Amino acid sequence: MAVTIKDVARVAGVSPSTVCRALSTPNLVRDETCDRVRRAAADLGYSPNRAARGLITGRTANIGLIVPDLGNPFFPGVVKGIQARAREADYAVFLADTDEDPAAETQLVRTLAKQVDGLVLCSPRMSEQELRGFAAETPLVMLNRRVGRLPAITFANVDGMRQAVTHLTALGHRRIAYVAGPRTSWSNRERARGLRAAAASAGAALVEVGPVLPQFDGGVAAADPVLAAGVTAVIAYNDVIALGLLSRLHARGIAVPAEISVIGFDDIPMAAMVHPSLTTVGLPMESCGRAGVDLLLGLLQDPARYGTTRRELGTHLMVRGSTGAPPNA
Repeated sequence: MAVTIKDVARVAGVSPSTVCRALSTPNLVRDETCDRVRRAAADLGYSPNRAARGLITGRTANIGLIVPDLGNPFFPGVVKGIQARAREADYAVFLADTDEDPAAETQLVRTLAKQVDGLVLCSPRMSEQELRGFAAETPLVMLNRRVGRLPAITFANVDGMRQAVTHLTALGHRRIAYVAGPRTSWSNRERARGLRAAAASAGAALVEVGPVLPQFDGGVAAADPVLAAGVTAVIAYNDVIALGLLSRLHARGIAVPAEISVIGFDDIPMAAMVHPSLTTVGLPMESCGRAGVDLLLGLLQDPARYGTTRRELGTHLMVRGSTGAPPNA
């Protein structure tokens, strides 16, 4: 005879509803109780029936995940964290890529919302009005963007830029360029805001270039205007742009960091693999993905408690070979 949730509840000494919560949303159950339920389930060989659970709870046990560009190495790290945490909670993940198109993003949200219990939107590009409208209709959590009091997990972008500017000015740089990302990007606006404040505080001149596509080619295209600006250092919106800068600078015979220093943002795996290795502001990408799923599961369980939860994750500067003293030091 098949083992049921009631059998697990009897062995664990809890109610069937507690077993459901412990296996699907463990963050809402005490650690001791979760451990007891898991041990009982493992000892009995219990495996939840997804279809049966859906009939009881009215839920699909599916999460929708929408990202702007899977070709950007930043997003796979976030996706990995989301999938790992969802798997632990026995949820399946439906993944979609918008190719940086806000209209495609809007359509995908409408389509996926009918098939999932909730949505995780990574760096969404659609308007604030659209996001508020969707949030009123279906549970959703944003990653790397904040809109009012909607549930969100973000990074400390402003502090990350402060760290980058502090590093450069300590080396002696007084004229710095910023290669901006998409105009519609919330994180770009936050990074630019933090950079302007940090540069003003440090007494450094700031030259803004762009916006450019948040891709390798965007960095390649930005390198010549950066050099024309007469700066001794450049900070890129993300690491992919920074890698494009390094490529074009090398092609022009410009030594990094002897003639110009380069800093990225994200700390994607390739940042440490290029030569010179890229100094960058590191983001906890997998932790962001896991935190996003935790927040969505909490929202599904208790909308009143989690409906306005916002959490900011810290950043840290990774100093590598692409930064050094300016040529006139």
